[in-house]
Amino acid sequence: MNKTIFEISKMDCPSEENLIRMKLDGIEEIKNLDFDIPNRKLTVFHDGQNDQIEKSIIELNLGGKKISTEETNEKDFVENTNQKKLLWIVLAINFVFFIIEMTTGLISKSMGLVADSLDMLADSFVYGISLFAVGGTLIKKKRIAKIAGYFQITLAIIGFVEVLRRFFGAENLPDFSTMIIVSILALIANGICLYILQKSKSKEEAHMKASMIFTSNDVIINLGVIIAGILVNWLNSNKPDLIVGTIVFIVVIQGAFRILKLSK
Repeated sequence: MNKTIFEISKMDCPSEENLIRMKLDGIEEIKNLDFDIPNRKLTVFHDGQNDQIEKSIIELNLGGKKISTEETNEKDFVENTNQKKLLWIVLAINFVFFIIEMTTGLISKSMGLVADSLDMLADSFVYGISLFAVGGTLIKKKRIAKIAGYFQITLAIIGFVEVLRRFFGAENLPDFSTMIIVSILALIANGICLYILQKSKSKEEAHMKASMIFTSNDVIINLGVIIAGILVNWLNSNKPDLIVGTIVFIVVIQGAFRILKLSK
């Protein structure tokens, strides 16, 4: 058996881990996957060559590159029996905050919150695909991924159109206090999700948890919306909210294309 180590430079949180797991699903040579998200490393235990594995990882555009390959005698891999339960928990948290942020975003007229809600929905799609396709065929998983990807792109495009309308039109200022409060709650929710998933992998060291939380794209987005809320109040302008919303919509579309790659 061989052990190949990959560096995945854009693997910031467990949703990217699930994307990689789904992409590699069906490659019979793979015996086990060991993810080290804080250090952005993936160790693949497999038989034979790793050409197909490397190609699949590169296709996700997560900055994946092979570091080394060596033979190993390791054979006993411990499967986490609680993984499905934990995926349900983080799926529920992400979907609930999608609803909360979408609702409060529309009420407060904040495109930053609306865009962040779609980012939460994107994570829900990733966890949902992992759950609903468990035990199913690869064709079923690809079909779900295609639907989720196109739906996500559609919502993001609608968001872009609304950003343009508000940028060139006379629109009331978004409610900056709602932006800040809801984003802080979303920040806490993302931290809980990351903690739960990393705890399941027995990575209990405090510095690893801190590294996970503070390098996550989701958390950076939450902080961006908080800063936008502060700037909206300080500058008395809706432009910071629209700028952050645009950036997050771009992130959402990039995530959608990664999901669509799973359907090919």
